Amino acid sequence: MKFAILGTGGTGGCLGAYLAHAGNDVTFLARGKNLQALRENGITIRRDAAADLRIPQVKSCTLEEYRDTPDVIFVCFKYNSLQAAIDFAHRTADKETLIIPILNVFGTGGVMQQALFGLTCLDGCIYIWARREAPGIIAQSGKILRVFFGFRRGQDDCLRAKAAETERILRAADIHAHFTDTIERDALQKFAFVSPMGAAGLYCDAVSDDMQPGGRARDTFIALIEEVKALGAAMGLTFEKDLVTEGLRIMDASAPTLTTSMQRDVAAGGTSEFSGLVDRVVALGEKYHVPVPLYTKISAWGHEQGIK
Repeated sequence: MKFAILGTGGTGGCLGAYLAHAGNDVTFLARGKNLQALRENGITIRRDAAADLRIPQVKSCTLEEYRDTPDVIFVCFKYNSLQAAIDFAHRTADKETLIIPILNVFGTGGVMQQALFGLTCLDGCIYIWARREAPGIIAQSGKILRVFFGFRRGQDDCLRAKAAETERILRAADIHAHFTDTIERDALQKFAFVSPMGAAGLYCDAVSDDMQPGGRARDTFIALIEEVKALGAAMGLTFEKDLVTEGLRIMDASAPTLTTSMQRDVAAGGTSEFSGLVDRVVALGEKYHVPVPLYTKISAWGHEQGIK
């Protein structure tokens, strides 16, 4: 099977590197200095919980240069670059291709599916602490590397056998993969951590340390999870674990001074995932008639601050 990895930051870099290290046919889609580094030096995953993973030679190119038909496209771009992923899939995918977005934003697969009639876009999410340290170098903190993906309720699952084979390949590459029949629940459970963490961190100017003890940042984090939890109930999703309890467990086990990519992008003055991690919750609240007052407040504050 041929894997195309769109985006080689923390998520795409790790997924692609683990797959390539296990001997799979992987192409990294990148640009600029990152692409140059991949071509000259391959990719390195610096791991604090295991020996570094270095692959000195990898297949890499720009989106425009790619001329193959992939079996699986892992979309690891940020939400604000989603159109580029849609255009790539339009050009390269066929009816046998699995398109699996692994983004922080809930419901990305459904958004892509509306623009990719005739193709198969699943939904997915990942649990990992990783970031691009330098071109071609990814820093992975801790041992967590779990990927969930699956078909949405009511979606045509004619590629189920291929999805199951993808799960097997990922697991053989030491990625804890779960081809799940409850991806909407599983993806919202992940979203119920990363969205509140990013929104609370941005609004309160806080890092993970600030959300571990009591205080304004932690209270904001909890209140935001409660609003996502209410949305889940309106969607008819039932969770095996309480989202607040689970979110606090993950937060309290996190390394100090962690921030989300949205916070780092805003701090750098660039375009962030604010629309997907904050504004999207406000839109979902309107769609399902669920009050989300704190998200609404943070959304208005963010736009007043000029956050993109």
